[in-house]
Amino acid sequence: MTESGHDMLQETRPLWTSKEVSEALGVPSLTEWQAQGVSIDTRTLSHGDIFVAIRGDRLDGHDYVSNAFENGASVAIVATDAELNIVAGVDETHLIRVMDTQNALEKLGQAARNRITGQVVAVTGSVGKTTVKEGLGLVFSQIGKTHISQASYNNLWGVPLSLARMPADTQFGVFEIGMNHAGEISSLTRQVRPDIAVITKIANAHIEHFDSLEGIAHAKAEIFEGLDGLKTALVPADSEWAPLLMQSAKDAGAKRAVSFGESDASDVRVISFKLHDHCSCVSADISGQPVTFRIGATGHHQIVNAMSILAAVQVFEEDLTSAVLSLGEMKAMDGRGRRHNISLSDGDLVVIDESYNANPESMVAALKTLGQFPRLGQGRRIAVLGDMKELGSQGDELHKNLVEHIINTDVDVVFTVGSQMKLLQDALPGGRRGAHATSVDDLKSFLTQEVHAGDAVMVKGSNSMRLSELVKCLIDLDIEEGFGASTVQNEGGIS
Repeated sequence: MTESGHDMLQETRPLWTSKEVSEALGVPSLTEWQAQGVSIDTRTLSHGDIFVAIRGDRLDGHDYVSNAFENGASVAIVATDAELNIVAGVDETHLIRVMDTQNALEKLGQAARNRITGQVVAVTGSVGKTTVKEGLGLVFSQIGKTHISQASYNNLWGVPLSLARMPADTQFGVFEIGMNHAGEISSLTRQVRPDIAVITKIANAHIEHFDSLEGIAHAKAEIFEGLDGLKTALVPADSEWAPLLMQSAKDAGAKRAVSFGESDASDVRVISFKLHDHCSCVSADISGQPVTFRIGATGHHQIVNAMSILAAVQVFEEDLTSAVLSLGEMKAMDGRGRRHNISLSDGDLVVIDESYNANPESMVAALKTLGQFPRLGQGRRIAVLGDMKELGSQGDELHKNLVEHIINTDVDVVFTVGSQMKLLQDALPGGRRGAHATSVDDLKSFLTQEVHAGDAVMVKGSNSMRLSELVKCLIDLDIEEGFGASTVQNEGGIS
């Protein structure tokens, strides 16, 4: 059974009791209560949750304490200096007053980490960390009770919240750790204290906050600081930064570093693979043990992701046979490569949803996957690309550099949206140019009229570009779902 968030109906004991929280925070509880979950957002709070009123950059959770109780919160953790307007029937006995609610959330997370006897994995990387986290959760859930961080809860709020939601009888915990700046991973990995720390890949994501890729590599290597002896680092062998990562793991006190990838020097390596329409078939060597298996998603990057997952299974000395069978159920997620077959009046249209995020490395991987997609009759391979954000002064060059990859990967036509993708559109050979739009709204109606049965359309860009809206418009063309074409009329914008 996999546990993510606070779906605790099958628990034989509460997630938290008033006594446990009182001990974790070092403050008295004025009444006895039990909680089945922890929340920092009243929109997703479930009945019986603990609500922690976090003060963020834009919002203050104390403004929503009343909403939390209206939604069924059992208790609220609030700051001692907070002035609250509480709903009728709720008094101070339902409040836990602390000096700092962020610190209280972290203490709750640490108490949850301390009480489990199971194994914990932390995952970071420029690309692939959410996919690997979900894959680890899938594999370990077939072995024992597994808790994984929800969605992309990987920052200063999401990591301690995910820890605080971990049941005491967890056998495997899997946590994602992200960053925008140097120093952010260090404090988070020390909270998680993983038995295995995984770096999926080093790439240009968030490069505007760093001087170089080496700076990103050093920042990602902070994850090894949570390995407090007798623990293992998993390192991408194919990365030019593998030696740096190996040394960082050693300096942090890791017991050993295990490499994964396609390099002959990898401890866990790909021997051969074949990509199919809806899956990938792989032969691999797992530290001397040959395995052949199927992944329920296609793409070269999915194969390397699977190597990191199997490396973790091997380190924990768990059943590889069970693990490789589980990988057959590993599907691409919404926004991260999920495929939709859209029924049109004259045939099918395939939409590959990569809209969640983008950086140069993941963009190249997605274009490569599109270029290898089997042709459907006379259908085209169409890329719809939005700006890649947080690339700083290198942004223009990195967008234009995609031209070579588009040509080499046999993509037929490219539609673009955003100011920097205009540079790519202008650099494309005439036969590859689709159209450029200044915004997603401008491209919606145009694109839905341009695609045809047999086409394979891959949509990818940074999340802030809202390309998921384009994906929805394409899905809405499906006649079997009872929808008509979804079009939005706008003035201009197409070039």
